[in-house]
Amino acid sequence: MSDALYRSCADVLSVCQSAKDDLEALLDPEVGFAPRLRQLCRDQLEEYEETRDDLFSTEELELLRLEENTWGLLQAVMSARKTEVPTRKTPRDLLNENPYTPTATIAQALMDTSPLFAELVVVREWLQDTAPLPPAPEANTGYWKFTKHSVMQSLRTGNNRDGLVREMDPDAVNREEGKSLASDDASYDKSLVQALYGYIRAGQLEEAVELCRKAYQPWRAASIRGSLLFTWRALSTKPRDEELEEDEEVEEPSFWQGNCSRKLWKTSCIRAALNPSLPENERVLYAALAPSPQTSTVLKSACRTWEDHLWAQISIMCEEKENMELTKLGGSFWEGGVEAVEKGVKEMSVADEEREEKEWVKEVTETLESLKGVVVSEGPAADHAFHFSQLYIILNRMSQLLEAFASGLSDGSYGRETVEYAPMCRFFAHLCLYLQMIDISVPPLATQVILESYLQVLEDAGQRDLIAMYASALGDNAVERYAMFLVSLALSADVAERRLALTRAKDHGLDMERVAIATAERTIEKAFDILPALKGPLPSLIALQPRETDGELFLLRSIEWTTFLDTTYDTALEQANVILRYFLASGRVQLAQRLLEMVPPELASISEPEDRATEYLHYRQFFLIWEALEKVVECQSVHVPGVTKEENTTWLTEYRGLIDQAYDQITKLLTSEWLVTDEQNGSDKRRRELVRIRQIYIPELIIRLHSLLVSSRAFIPENLKSALELVNIVADSRYRIYEDFINEGGRKLSDYLGAVRQAALAGLDGGGSDPFRVLLA
Repeated sequence: MSDALYRSCADVLSVCQSAKDDLEALLDPEVGFAPRLRQLCRDQLEEYEETRDDLFSTEELELLRLEENTWGLLQAVMSARKTEVPTRKTPRDLLNENPYTPTATIAQALMDTSPLFAELVVVREWLQDTAPLPPAPEANTGYWKFTKHSVMQSLRTGNNRDGLVREMDPDAVNREEGKSLASDDASYDKSLVQALYGYIRAGQLEEAVELCRKAYQPWRAASIRGSLLFTWRALSTKPRDEELEEDEEVEEPSFWQGNCSRKLWKTSCIRAALNPSLPENERVLYAALAPSPQTSTVLKSACRTWEDHLWAQISIMCEEKENMELTKLGGSFWEGGVEAVEKGVKEMSVADEEREEKEWVKEVTETLESLKGVVVSEGPAADHAFHFSQLYIILNRMSQLLEAFASGLSDGSYGRETVEYAPMCRFFAHLCLYLQMIDISVPPLATQVILESYLQVLEDAGQRDLIAMYASALGDNAVERYAMFLVSLALSADVAERRLALTRAKDHGLDMERVAIATAERTIEKAFDILPALKGPLPSLIALQPRETDGELFLLRSIEWTTFLDTTYDTALEQANVILRYFLASGRVQLAQRLLEMVPPELASISEPEDRATEYLHYRQFFLIWEALEKVVECQSVHVPGVTKEENTTWLTEYRGLIDQAYDQITKLLTSEWLVTDEQNGSDKRRRELVRIRQIYIPELIIRLHSLLVSSRAFIPENLKSALELVNIVADSRYRIYEDFINEGGRKLSDYLGAVRQAALAGLDGGGSDPFRVLLA
């Protein structure tokens, strides 16, 4: 499918949604929703015809043609269903007033008073409009010229052994048994009749008449024109046409038109269609001119496609409805002559009329339903999705149609790998939206399934900027569905693209704040489904850290969704804590640091809820200490022996200050309830994660500080005393820091005690045997 078609459909939807309260505009035959989409399909087909691009397969082109036709059907029937028709006189009223009312006027009155009959006529016109025109036979220079030449030759020579007819009238072939036309004339007549049938099938009566005249066979033109209903303006009353004449000064001819003896003509056509001595194509032509149950077998023998079968069946039903009504009413001079006028119009109770109409509706419905299984010899089968759709549109079963397609999507009947999946999803998604715009109820669950599927089609096609428009149509599920799309962007979109995608939610009426929060939540959930659980031995902070995984980056960048709007900062704070807990509990300090760099500084000023704000400040406190330790190590590494006294003094001052700062910060953290939570508050999972973080970093900070103090004693002797005094804080039962040394895989208390022992021994380096001398100094 062309990518441009996705965008073009979205443009049409956008334009029409802006006029969703203007029913007349939505149903406009030129610029309404359905005609616009029909034109898009037509343009795509014309583009292919011009370029012969191999991009489209035959099946895709057939789907475009079917979709084009279906939008044409929707325009035709929806306009009729949604347009209120003023109350008109019934056929009985017209005949009671004037028994000489032309049959064309009676037929129009029948359409005005029978919605189903009017729809069938509309559908028949649609089938005729979408039918392909037949190739016209080659130009003819005379009437049976080859046969005429042979006949004249026979008359001159008295020899008639060639088996040709001896006379030139149209019935000669049927009258003279065993005689035929010259082969060229017979071939031309066959192609002519086939072309005439094609024009009748396409509703092009005038073209068929003109073709007969060009073929020097005016009697065929007369036969075709006999199908026209009799009309005579002088004998009929058409209030709706009077206004038209006043406004547009349209003058109808005063003489009569059509066939005033159509009943006799129809009888002749039926007899001709049933005459086995006539050529098959002749019989089909007459059956098409006067469709009836008697000639249905003959007519259907010429049907090749599903559309042909539908046209034949509807033509029969329309013709029979007209005939049935005229017969039932009686009183028409043009149908029954003077005798019918004298008898008058047959009266019938309202209840009987309603009963007959109900029975006819049932018969029509059953007849149309039988087309579900009709066998075709050309084109898509009767059970093709578009043919099924067209039939249900005609039957006015829109809800059942949408539910059937949604069910097929849900149970996998329509595989995503098939060629028809994307076009069908596109069609049904726009059908749902179209019906909603013109105030026709649609089943909500089916609509959701269909729109969800089309959103997936758009995602697969890379049409990211169109997602918000269609997601907004999901109603209560719109926010959640668009959030799922934003989640699907994963790591492929940078920050700018994510911000733009979120902004599109607002452009299409979605709540940006709700979308941002939902997206962040779904992202975190998905990330935690991918990432390993926080269990088992504690991670080592000494070993070389592996490169971050896609899952970790996915979790890290989930914070972006709630940092675009200041109204979502509260949620960002909560999610930042969740992410920091995971990274720190996994030993991924650098990723946790990156998260703090990504979040806005305003998060630190949020004070409610207190436990959430305190937890976040504790993380910031930890990273200030972590950075301070790194600065100490960095400063220690730049010391170079042999520098000048002044340079050494400057370095030593900085070195001492950094160590003192680190010492003060760490001891402050150790003597406060850092990440200690009341077991009564919060979830058990959160409490376990905080305990795990303390067990990883409290021992690590203590041992690192101890190591820095001991290693700096050469430059700052009193730091050895500070290192030994640190033991008192660790051992203090008020802080219970020793409990954080007990987890498997982490720093053990024995590790720390071993380091303390080495420090005590280092205190003896200056001489003496008292290990506490350093503390008393």
